[in-house]
This record gives sequence, structure tokens and C-alpha cells, in this order.
Amino acid sequence: MNSSKPLNGRTLVSDVQGRDSFNTQLLYFTCSSLSQDDERIYLISDRDGHPNVWMRDMFHGTDRQLTYNKKGILKSYVYFDGTENEGLGKASVCLDYIRERVYYIQDDCICRTDREGHVSVLNHVPAGRMTAFTHVSLDGTKLCVPMTDGRILDFDPDTEGYGLDKRPKYNIDQRVQDEGLNSYLCVYDTESGALLYEKTIPHCWITHVQFHPLDPEIIMYNHEWSAFDCGIRRVNIYDHRKDLFYHVRTEGTDTKGNTRDHARSRNDWVCHEMWTDDGRSIIYHGGYENGPAMVGRCDIDFTNTDADGLPTRTFWEIALPDEYNAYGHFLMDHRGNLTCDGYYRMPGEKIIERENSTDNGPDPHRKDGAYITKVEPDWEKGILHWVPLCRHDSDWLGQDAHPHPIYAHAGDRIFFNSRMDRTVNVYSVSARTPQEVKVS
Repeated sequence: MNSSKPLNGRTLVSDVQGRDSFNTQLLYFTCSSLSQDDERIYLISDRDGHPNVWMRDMFHGTDRQLTYNKKGILKSYVYFDGTENEGLGKASVCLDYIRERVYYIQDDCICRTDREGHVSVLNHVPAGRMTAFTHVSLDGTKLCVPMTDGRILDFDPDTEGYGLDKRPKYNIDQRVQDEGLNSYLCVYDTESGALLYEKTIPHCWITHVQFHPLDPEIIMYNHEWSAFDCGIRRVNIYDHRKDLFYHVRTEGTDTKGNTRDHARSRNDWVCHEMWTDDGRSIIYHGGYENGPAMVGRCDIDFTNTDADGLPTRTFWEIALPDEYNAYGHFLMDHRGNLTCDGYYRMPGEKIIERENSTDNGPDPHRKDGAYITKVEPDWEKGILHWVPLCRHDSDWLGQDAHPHPIYAHAGDRIFFNSRMDRTVNVYSVSARTPQEVKVS
């Protein structure tokens, strides 16, 4: 009698009838795509010829259109070849999963819709600015729309762009530094639409923002594609009460966990930061300078300060095996378990050579990961327990085909994007560890 340990089966979540004729994807992973009870999933689909937000009732198997865009894709971060000031900002769509309100940018309008499709215009994006991924506070009262001086993406994608997404040939962050461009944290009241405040962050390119889960006066923001010092410039905090902004990760040798003797360096690569539910820690990942990939956790105590007057921070990092070099994203459930769409390598399996295996972005890792995994961290021991759940088999060709796995709120399923052929679709897989099957 032989034993085998199979993977779990993946299930198609998006519309089965149109899976080969149009694209459907999750919202960006800095927000959930699922209602609090996990019965409804909010998606971006171009089934009517233009990207729009749809709500799928997974219990009844019905779909409802929530936005009514007829102008294609708005030019913004990631969607470099979109139309300036026209279309749906695909990067802007954000769900308040408790109240089931969706926030998004249409043309130059900052909008809100509910699950019935009732649309309200809250405010407008000032002229001459580019937007990116938005975020709504957990209490539902505030919306943060990151903006940057429009000069940052002042180029013709057809003649001055390159790669799958037609990103500019110039170094974007270097333009920010050389020309003194600014980003702006614009925070709006979700009921009245009033601008509550606008914080200028100089010489910065902000594309990701996340309110502290328990304190909306604190915002975590990034500095995208840093031209230098990515190891410390990537993850930042703005404390509105104190009107103070600062880097989160510092250089040092006091990292706990298991770094395999790598110090924290400004020359490391760091990305995809996210809060834990209690707001006491920030999870991130990346790679050490000339070293392996790693996953990190920064415990941050806003009630105590260090010698510089900043919140005290403790760093935990776990270095990955050298062969775990496939670019991916780490997301977390409500219990501290991670999920990942890259890095993991099945022992003995031949690596698929994909068209974009050496991506033109700043990260040092290959876009050829093929598995959705559950990752159980033991930070004290510096160990990651990897559980492969299923193959996602996405081709990684462009942002929309990144799997970006997210847990259901109950923690029992993981949802992800995949393009296995011509179109992007959304799938789910059980988060339970695959059971051993006896084969006679």
C-alpha cells in the first residue's frame, strides 16, 4: 500500500459561463473582497466591455453590477497605459467589508456605492494628480486616497513605456527626487465626502495606504519602487495626532527570529506591508542584500518611545531557503496564519520558465511561483511551516494576473486570481491541510 499527499481542489468562484470571454479579479489585497459573513464577494470584471465592480452572492449564485463605467481604465499606478482623468481607477477600488460599501475613483470623482448599486459622489481628485490604492478605516468613517504630483507619470506609454504594463522607461523615484515631487495623504469623511485633512509627504511616491485597524489617526504608507534605501524607505507611518511621519524599519543586528546572520540593511528589498488585526505588528516581506528572501514582523508600541521619540519597535525576521526565490505576496488571516502565492518550491519539481520570469520591476525575485500555500509562522523559533494547498498556475503576466490570495474571514478558505489561458478568473481553495490518501 502506497501513500500520497494530494493537494486540495481549487474551485471557480467567478462566472463559469464567461470565464473564457472576460476577466474577473479580486480587489487589491490591502482590503478584503469578502463581506463579513463570507457570503458575498466583490470583484472587478470587464464582462460589459469596461472594468466595473460587481458583487457576487456566492450563496445564491447571483451577480449584481455596482458601478457603471463606460470609459475604460483610468491612468494611475500600475495601470500606466490607462486614460488620464477618464475611466474606472482599478487600483482605487476598496471595500468596507462590515458595512458593504465600496469606494472607488471614476474619472476625477471619488465615489461610494453600496451593495444595491446606489452610487454617491463624495468629492473630486484635484487637477494634476495621480492616484493609487485607496483604503477605508475599519470603523468606516474615513477614506484615504493617496495622490502624487501628476508629473510622476507624465509620459506617453506607447512611445516612452516598456514591458507588459507599459511602465515608464525612466526611474520613477529618481524623477521624484530630482524634481522634488510630493505625495499627499488625502483623508475624506465617508458620509459627507468632506476633505478632513491633506498631509504632504515630500519627495515620496505613495501607492499603498492602510489605516491602523484600531486607530484611524494612524496611517501606514509606502514609498514605491525606491531608487535607493528600499530596506528602510519602503514602510512608513503617519501619526495625524502628532503630525509626525517616519520610517518603520531600521538598520540593525538585533533582529529576532532567524535571519541566517543577515543584518537589517537599507540595501535590502522590502514590500507588501500590512497590519495585524490588533495593530500591534506590521507584517512585510522582501529580500536581504545579496541574500535570501525573508518574511518580517515589526512589533510597534505606540505607548512607549525610543531615544528618537518614536514608538519602540522590535523586529522579527525569518530567512527563506535559498531556492524559495519565486516572487509572491504574504497575506494574513484573523488568527496570524499567512498565505502566499509564490516563494514555495515543490521538492524535485522542475521550475516553469515563464515569459516574465525575470521581471522588469525592482524586486530581485522571479515571477514563476505556481502554488497557493498556507504558511504557519513560529516567530520565536524562526520557523515557517509551509503547507501547499493547490496550484494556482497563473501566468503572472501583468498586475491583474497576480494571484493575491486572501483568506475568508472565517479562515476556512483562500480566494485568489489566476490566468491559466486567456482570461483572469477568481478561484477558492480550502485552507485545511490536505489529508493523506491511502492508495492500494
